[in-house]
Amino acid sequence: MAERQRIHPVMADVEAPPPTRSQQGSLGSEKVDPPRPSQVPIRRINLPMQQPLKPPSKKGSCWCKCLCWTISLLILLLIIVGATVGILYLLFQPKLPKYSVDNLRISDLTLNFDLSLYARFNVRITAENPNKKIGIYYERGSHLSVWYKNTNLCQGSIPHFYQGYQNKTVLNVALSGQNQYGQTLLEAMQEQQQTGSIPLDLKINVPVSIKLGELKLKKVRIIGTCKLIVDSLSTNSLISIKASTCSFGLKL
Repeated sequence: MAERQRIHPVMADVEAPPPTRSQQGSLGSEKVDPPRPSQVPIRRINLPMQQPLKPPSKKGSCWCKCLCWTISLLILLLIIVGATVGILYLLFQPKLPKYSVDNLRISDLTLNFDLSLYARFNVRITAENPNKKIGIYYERGSHLSVWYKNTNLCQGSIPHFYQGYQNKTVLNVALSGQNQYGQTLLEAMQEQQQTGSIPLDLKINVPVSIKLGELKLKKVRIIGTCKLIVDSLSTNSLISIKASTCSFGLKL
């Protein structure tokens, strides 16, 4: 009987499984190379280069400092002026002068040959200074005028004088003037006279200087209007003032 042939199994090349964590620990110091990452193409991006910041110029810095100093000085000046005005107001307690029209007389109201109207009025005004520590200098250049419905009839001025503390002064002022539309104006006033109420406006514009103690301040102007209602325009007779309303203010 033939001798049996021995068959030796051929071991195929089989890839060993990766070692487990326990096996990795048993390997000790053996190193395992990590898997290489896949190669990814790198795209280069060219960024614009930033320009270096320029330091602020000395000229601009000096200009800013000058502006800040100027504003600070102006604010300080306003504070000083405001404080001074407030102290003066509390110390002197200024009040506006008061005026009233006491009587009115028409000395002439004539229609001329050239049909212009000549008018002459005499007005008595009482000026009152109510201030205890302020005097008033009435300067030259004052202007008073009488109007009838926006038409100037006559004008005059207040004399130059000084009015002391808490003083009342009576002024007799003569006003005269001529209007070229005399006939039309006279007819309108005569027609208005039949109602017994004729509106007249006395406008006042007076330059004055204020005296605070021994100090004389800059000129200001007292501007105002007295609205009058009179009963007649008869010449050479005292005219009755039925109503009078005056309002005044200061103009620097």
